[in-house]
Order: sequence, then C-alpha cells, then structure tokens
Amino acid sequence: MKVAERDAGFTEFVAARSAHLRRVAYAICGDPTRADDLLQTALVKLYVAWPRVRREAVDLDAYVRTILVRAQIDETRRPWRRERAVRVPEQASVGEVGERAALFEALQRLPEMQRKVIVLRHWLQLSVAETARELGIGEGTVKSHSSRGLTTLRTALEAADRA
Repeated sequence: MKVAERDAGFTEFVAARSAHLRRVAYAICGDPTRADDLLQTALVKLYVAWPRVRREAVDLDAYVRTILVRAQIDETRRPWRRERAVRVPEQASVGEVGERAALFEALQRLPEMQRKVIVLRHWLQLSVAETARELGIGEGTVKSHSSRGLTTLRTALEAADRA
C-alpha cells in the first residue's frame, strides 16, 4: 500500500466517523476536552495500525472503540488524573437539551465500568458479547453492570424529574 493510498483511506475514514467517535469518547469520559484528547490518541494509534487493520479487514468502529476505552483506562491511571477538579454544571435549557444534560450528568455519576457498559450496550447498541469483548470482561459481568447501571440511572432521572 502506497503512502498516498494509506493517507487517503485514513482521511476518508476520519472525515466520515470522527463526529460519532468524539461523541463516544465524550460518553466514556464525560469531559469535552478530555474527549478530544482521547479521540486524538485513538486516531494516532489507528493511523499507526492502519495498514494492518485494512489488510486484515478489521471492523474499524469496533477497533477504535476498543482503543478509546483502553486509552481512557490508561489515562485514569496516571497520577495527575487522580485529582479531580470540581466543575459547576452548566444550566441546561428546557426540553430535549435539559433531558440530555440530566442523562449525561447521571451517567457520569455511575462507576466507571457501569458507565462504559451502558454506553456500549445501550447507546451504541452493541450486543452483550461485543461489549464483553471490547471491555475484556465476561458476559455475565456485562449483564450485571448493565442492570445495576440502568437501575441507578432510572433512580437518578426520576429524582431529577421530581426536583
């Protein structure tokens, strides 16, 4: 594969999927700035592996999602990430934007693995087996994290509706 062909294929993929992948990164980490950093890290790793993944006909979306999840795990293990800044939530407007903001706020309160399972299973609509494979956990663990996460989300959203 020539460099021009490689770059053209990669550029085409990034142009077509970067907005979706950024939303996935945001859902995983909950911070728009960190989502941009996470996506950039994933795209750099994808570019390095591009000839191999194209040759092996790998599902590119699944491959990048795996990179995003693993890069986020790596990033949270860094010492400077253990300290968390307190963010004041932005005021949400009424209607769908307010509901989405409440959902993302409740989603960010979930434990990390439950949040990842909820995003992959219910937002990206992956199967239990696909979610388990991407996170490197068992299918039963995916089901239990999903059940607990959905219960917690429902409770948080009902409390937000009452308030």
